[in-house]
Amino acid sequence: MKYILMSSQLKSAQNFFILCLGGSLIGLAPLFVRWSELSPSWNLCYRMFLALPFLALINFYYNGSKAFKLKSRKHLLLVLVASLAFAGDMSSWHWSLEYTSVANATIFVNTASIYMVIFAVLVFKESISKQFVLSFILTFVGVIGLIYFSNIKTEGALMGDGIALMAAFLYATYLLIISRLGEESSINIIFYTTLFTGMFGLIFALFESREFLPSSSAQFYNLLAMAILCQVGGQFFITYSLPKIKASLGSIGLLMQPIIATIFGAIVFYEYLNFIQLSFVILALLGIYFARLEIQPTMELKHETQN
Repeated sequence: MKYILMSSQLKSAQNFFILCLGGSLIGLAPLFVRWSELSPSWNLCYRMFLALPFLALINFYYNGSKAFKLKSRKHLLLVLVASLAFAGDMSSWHWSLEYTSVANATIFVNTASIYMVIFAVLVFKESISKQFVLSFILTFVGVIGLIYFSNIKTEGALMGDGIALMAAFLYATYLLIISRLGEESSINIIFYTTLFTGMFGLIFALFESREFLPSSSAQFYNLLAMAILCQVGGQFFITYSLPKIKASLGSIGLLMQPIIATIFGAIVFYEYLNFIQLSFVILALLGIYFARLEIQPTMELKHETQN
């Protein structure tokens, strides 16, 4: 009995580590976007389309003959709508990185957990708890503090913060739709959302810029690394590990994304945070953590990852 308990605890620890690794890999995405010379939506296209062959192989490996098969046309329509929202979210989030700091853009887009609960209450008449009220207050005290005490006091920075918050609404829409597809294989859903998000992103990209080819091999490898590490590795590790651990551990592991983004934003782009800013970052992360505890048990498909 003691051996079984220790084995179970070890597996839980391993899955938590895998989840943290997945969240950390996605947290590297802002670096690749900043290093790229292409427009935000072209970055989105390359991230999605370069990831597709790898996701297809993973799909074949895990699903075999059921790979790429959805259970109904209704589900396919939901995936299409979710992908449109995700494309808008990703494109907006990439644009926000052009104007505001990596920390602000990444933390603000992760407030989607708050909006998801609000949408669930308004659309699906789900109940709201006192814990959510606390998470709402903590998150937006943190967000307002980060905006007010930002190191970048320009009109463009404020616009970038606003775009990131708009991206969070779109991300919440995506999550809410995806959460209703619990009967489907999560890896199938990841493949199709990646495919359709890339297609919708291509429409945005064609309006943004006619320059779509990387200017050098280094630029191409940057885009390939973003696709493999963030879209394939990050998404797969989170999808694999999240259903296998407790909601509380899952919520902590998913916080690795904004934490890693904030740390590397400071190291690579010299976007250092002072004590006051760091305090508001912690408040916002606490609010996001509590909000994720609120929504995770109700998500039939464990697919809550961003950027």
